[in-house]
Amino acid sequence: MQILIVEDEKRLANALKQILLEQKYMADVVYDGSEGLEYAMSGIYDLIILDVMLPYKDGFQVAYELRENKIATPILMLTAKDTIPDKVSGLNSGADDYMTKPFAPEELLARIKALTRRRGEVMLDETGFGDFQFNASTSVLSKGSKSVHLNFKEAAILKLFLANPEAIHSKENIIVKVWGYDSDAGSNNVEAYISFLRRKLHFIQSSAEIKAIKKMGYRLEIKQ
Repeated sequence: MQILIVEDEKRLANALKQILLEQKYMADVVYDGSEGLEYAMSGIYDLIILDVMLPYKDGFQVAYELRENKIATPILMLTAKDTIPDKVSGLNSGADDYMTKPFAPEELLARIKALTRRRGEVMLDETGFGDFQFNASTSVLSKGSKSVHLNFKEAAILKLFLANPEAIHSKENIIVKVWGYDSDAGSNNVEAYISFLRRKLHFIQSSAEIKAIKKMGYRLEIKQ
């Protein structure tokens, strides 16, 4: 499971990341609302832990913009405020749950499990491009009667492409969004997984392809 932490208190953000890593979750950390929105828009995360008081864009605005852009990733909102109007504002902006600082690690983990379990129960919709369909809950890529299962990294890269099919994704961007800030992954890792995805698109006989754009990156296109 891949989780995005958007928290400007670096000590708390790093502590949250450590808690998640100990539970075998993958976690990325960003420290302001604008960057948090950019990361979350990729659509590759299973959960977003979002602070309210952030530089550039506050958590309410980030949540609102994600929902406006049809990003349905569960949001657990964090705040130091414990008033009813603040909680209502957070939920109205699109958050799924609300937790007041300080909190116990056990409470955080319980809420994460509840939110991601709820998502798994209802996430049945498929997304697609051209003639293929992708079921994000099962990681199955299909066209007609042909289907193939994607592994975690393959699925994460495909989600990144599907979240914005018109965009060109650089290798650097793919590394950050799929492997994370602190990863030692390099261009060869991206090239390998792009190759795996191409083979699977070919296997289901899709007319879609992942095209290399010279000196820029990759884009999902329909074969001409």
